[in-house]
This record gives sequence, structure tokens and C-alpha cells, in this order.
Amino acid sequence: MPTLQWTDSLALGLPVMDDTHHEFVDLLAQVVNAPDDTLLPLWRELVAHTDTHFAREDHWMKETGFSSTNCHTTQHQVVLQVMREGDQRGTAGELAVVRQMADELGTWFPMHAQAMDAALALHLRGVGYDPITGQVTLPQALPSETIHGCGGSTCATVDAPRQERAVL
Repeated sequence: MPTLQWTDSLALGLPVMDDTHHEFVDLLAQVVNAPDDTLLPLWRELVAHTDTHFAREDHWMKETGFSSTNCHTTQHQVVLQVMREGDQRGTAGELAVVRQMADELGTWFPMHAQAMDAALALHLRGVGYDPITGQVTLPQALPSETIHGCGGSTCATVDAPRQERAVL
């Protein structure tokens, strides 16, 4: 599988987010190309970076009216949980599992960035949110109610029993 490379198609027009995403892509490429003796340290660096990356985005969502229970945040939590499990499995000698996870992240990330993160970037720009200072320059554009689901008008929260049936 080819290694994910940074391209302009991943840029979302929010410099702080784009810089963080570029760092993620670069770290992921290092993991994918790592020899066995440096795989786990690089994986742990990627996990730490991703933890900070996701926490920052989750903070932005909370500060600007996205619910902390939305599917974007939930996806962050699930991905981090899987990445941490990769560290445990790698420590147990299962380096092939870590490599498979890295490959899967390379497939997942562009879809996540171009869908969920693009919607977040659009929202942040729409309310005039400065991710560095945390200031909102267009408070009148903030949602009057917390945004649930994925943050879009076409995404509704799915009840658990229906979701479980869909998985089965």
C-alpha cells in the first residue's frame, strides 16, 4: 500500500489545523517506513501527537457550540483507543499489527480530514474563531443550540439499537 503523502487536497484553509494535519501525515509516513527497531518509538510519537491533535479539535468544537458527544469527537476517541491498543500489541511483539494499523490510518485520515475536519474548519471560519487565541470575532454566528450529530444538517444522531442492527 502506498504511503499517505501530504497534498493540497488535504489542506482545509485553517493554518493551525493544516499544520497539525501535515505533521500527522509526516509522522505516519515515518511509522510506515520505519524498520522494526524504531517502529514502536515512532508509533508512540504518533499516538502522542494524535492525542494532542484530537484534544485541540475537540476543544475548538466545545468552544464554538459543537457537542462533545458528536460523532467527530467519538471518532477521535475510537481512533485513539485503537492506536493505544496498537502500542500494547506492539510491546507484546506484534509489530505486524502496528504496521497494519498505520496502513489503515493512511486510508482513514484523508476521509476524516476531507469530511469531518472540513466541516469543522468551515464552522470555525464561519464564526470567526481564532484557534490560537480562542477568540470568536463573529459571536452572532455561533449556533443558538449545541450542534449534535456530525455537525451537519443531514447527519442525525443514531439510536444505539438501530446502530447495532446496522453493524450486524
